[in-house]
Amino acid sequence: MYSTKLPSRARKGSVKVFSSNGRLQLRFSYGGKRHYVSTGYPDEPQYRQMAEIKAKEIEKDILFERLDPSDLSKYKPKALDKGFTPITSPTVSEVALSGLWEQYTAFKRPSLSPSTIAKDYARVANCIENDLPTQSLNRAIAIRDWLVANKPPNAAKRYLTQFSACCKWAVKSQLIENNPFAGMAADIKIPKAESEETDINPFTLAERDLIIEQFKMDPNYGFYAKFIEFLFLTGCRPSEGVALQWKHISQDCCSIHFKQAVVISEDGLVCKEGLKTQKRRIFPANAKLMALLKEIRPDNRSKEDKVFPSPHGTWIDVHNLSNRGWKVVLSQLETIEYRNLYQTRHTFITAALETPITMPDGTTRLLDAKDVAKLVGNSPETIYRHYAGASRHLTVPEF
Repeated sequence: MYSTKLPSRARKGSVKVFSSNGRLQLRFSYGGKRHYVSTGYPDEPQYRQMAEIKAKEIEKDILFERLDPSDLSKYKPKALDKGFTPITSPTVSEVALSGLWEQYTAFKRPSLSPSTIAKDYARVANCIENDLPTQSLNRAIAIRDWLVANKPPNAAKRYLTQFSACCKWAVKSQLIENNPFAGMAADIKIPKAESEETDINPFTLAERDLIIEQFKMDPNYGFYAKFIEFLFLTGCRPSEGVALQWKHISQDCCSIHFKQAVVISEDGLVCKEGLKTQKRRIFPANAKLMALLKEIRPDNRSKEDKVFPSPHGTWIDVHNLSNRGWKVVLSQLETIEYRNLYQTRHTFITAALETPITMPDGTTRLLDAKDVAKLVGNSPETIYRHYAGASRHLTVPEF
C-alpha cells in the first residue's frame, strides 16, 4: 500500500495523490482553500498511475490560471460517471471508450502541442461522445461498421487508428486485457477515386513560386517554406520528404536517395523502410535543388539527423501541416484556387513532362513519360494514363 503522508511543505500549485479508505483521491490548495477530488480508483499501481495523470492535468490548469474551483467534475474520470467501477483486471465489456480516450489524452498531453489536443484529439472525443452508436468496447465491430457506413473512408480509417492506439496504450497500462480495434484500420481500403495519386489538378509554375514566397513570409508557418519548396522541386510524396535524413543526401548534394517514408501507426508517426511502389530510388538534383539543400545543411550534423525536422525536432506530421499551415497560407493567396498539399507532386510531374531540357549538344527535348516515372516512383503506364494525355493541349490538324 502507498503512503498517504504529505510532505510538510508542498510546492505551490502541486496536487497530491493519497489513499482514503482504499480509494485514491487528489488533494490541492487553490484560492486559499483546500480542495479534494475523488477518483474512485482503488489504491493499486495501475490506478495510481492514472490518478497521477489527473493530478498533472490539474497542476497545468493551476499554472495557466484556468482552473475553476466551483466545477471540479472535469477531473473525475468519465468512465466512473457512467457507472464504471475499476477492478484489478478489467475486460473490454466493462470499459467505456470515452473514459479510456480521456485517460489516453491526459497521458499524451505532455508530448503534444496544445493545438493538436484542441483540434485532433477533441475531434475524436466529439465523435465518441456524440456520433458513435455505442461506447462499449465489446461492441468494437459495431463501432467499425458504423464508421465505415457513416464516415468517408479516410476518416473511418483515421478514427479506427486512433481507437486502436488508445486501446493499445490501455493494454500496456493494464486497464484492459486486449485491444478490440487491433488491425481494423488496415482492413479499410481507400477507393482509387479518393486517392491523392489520381486527384490531379496541378499548380502552374507561377502559382508554385507564389506559394513558396507566401510560406516564407508567413510568421507562423515560415518554418516549413523550405520543405514546401523541396516538395515542388522533387515531386516526391510528402511522406517520403519528411523521412529524409542527411545520410540520404550525397556529400555534394547532387543526388537524393529516397528509401523510407513516415506513416501514421498505432504508435503515432513512425518511419518505415521502403516506398509506396518501390524499395528505393535515386533522384538527381538540379542546380536549384542543390542550392536549397546546401543552404539548409547544418555544419554540425550527424547522418541520422532529419533533413526537414518539425519545430520540435520530430518527424513532421504531414496530416497536420496539410490541414493547418497549408490551408492558412493558401487562403492568403486569393488568386490561386485551393488544392491540397499532394498537388506539389502533380505539379512537378506535369512540369517535367511539359518543360524542355537542354542537351549537351545544345538541342532541347521533352522528357519521356518513362523518364519522369523513374524520377517520381510511378509506373510509365500511370504517367501516360493520368498525366501525359491530360497535360498536352490537343489540337485537330488541318486536313
